[in-house]
Amino acid sequence: MSERAALSGLSALVTGGGSGIGLGCARRLVVDGAAVTICGRSDERLQSAAEELAKASAGAGGSAPVAWVAADVTEEEQVGTAIARAATNGGGRLDAVVACAGGSLHMGPLVVSDTTSWRATVDLNITGTFLTIKHAAPVMVRGGGGSIVAISSIAAPLTHRYLGAYSVSKAAVDMLVRVAADELGPSNVRVNAVRPGLVDTEMVSSITSTPAVLEDYLDQMPIRRVGTVDDIAAAVRYLVGPESSWVTGQCFGVDGGHALRRGPDYTPFAEPLWGPDVLRGLLPET
Repeated sequence: MSERAALSGLSALVTGGGSGIGLGCARRLVVDGAAVTICGRSDERLQSAAEELAKASAGAGGSAPVAWVAADVTEEEQVGTAIARAATNGGGRLDAVVACAGGSLHMGPLVVSDTTSWRATVDLNITGTFLTIKHAAPVMVRGGGGSIVAISSIAAPLTHRYLGAYSVSKAAVDMLVRVAADELGPSNVRVNAVRPGLVDTEMVSSITSTPAVLEDYLDQMPIRRVGTVDDIAAAVRYLVGPESSWVTGQCFGVDGGHALRRGPDYTPFAEPLWGPDVLRGLLPET
């Protein structure tokens, strides 16, 4: 069975699908025959991405339906709207969801962290993924089952100093995936996560353009290269497709082996901003 035949007739939603890893995952699914709906917060970016996906489908000899809808995954009503739009685009079905919307609005030592940016990061990564699962699962159950794939991070199992909110929230995503898989398995809804390492996207351009930090990343990778969105999309494609029908509750590292070693050292970013004393928790007395 060809990959295109394997995904033909499937309906998928990709959150955060307007750029980066989300767009890469959407492209892989639509090229392999799935009807894909993408959502994100920027109308302009989503429209451009949807046009790109339609061209990719046509270039692969297909005509899978592509749709987009603006939605903030931290807003429950908007998540519900995105799920409904994806089901409509898929002829009333929703077979797969890639919960990719996420990121970090926080950086800095814990002792000087801004509570607002901490909460915003946790809300985006944890609550956004939770709401996506909450609203997608009942639609999948009514259709006989499906696959949900959350995009976690290497920051879930490995500490990332000065990215505490991101690390903690991605670790929570992994546990959320396991709980959801346990609850929804009896209804044939599978829930898994992919943990990307350092992937070449616009979001990490400051890392890849900072030699000291980039070299430290590479030094922790047995397969010493920066990943691509296609590396992640291939893992997502497996977890969405029928080849993984007996796989649930798993967190797959796609990171060049980075998780075998330690997390990255962001000191070259952080020390010029806060100084060595603050990095180790020493604050001036007030």
